[in-house]
This record gives sequence, structure tokens and C-alpha cells, in this order.
Amino acid sequence: MAATDKETLSVKGMSCGGCVRHVEIALRKVAGVLSVAVDLQAGKVTVEFDPAQTTRDALLKSVTAAGYPAS
Repeated sequence: MAATDKETLSVKGMSCGGCVRHVEIALRKVAGVLSVAVDLQAGKVTVEFDPAQTTRDALLKSVTAAGYPAS
């Protein structure tokens, strides 16, 4: 089994279930993403991914491109 990494990103601008879904879809399109868990109230997204296929930077860029500032 390949090693996986888990990152928690801070995401601003999410205010509803539609925002959550938009962020989830954006992240799931990134190659190597295995799971996405969004905590709307905390403004956090935890992403499990294959580090051989993607990076934290790619995850941040995906969320930012979807219209939500992430760090």
C-alpha cells in the first residue's frame, strides 16, 4: 500500500452547503486526492492524498481557483 499524506487547509469564504460542495468538487478533481472532509463551521478542509501524485501547493491552488482563499 502506498503512503498517504493528510493536510488540513484553512479556507475562507465558505458560508453554506453549496460552498462546501464546490470546494469538495475542486479538490476531488486533483489527481491523487483520496478523501476530502470539510468542516464548514471551522473553515477547515482535511485532505488525504498520495504525495507521489500531488502536493499541498496543488491542493491550495485548486481551492483558490474555485474562488476560496486557502492557506
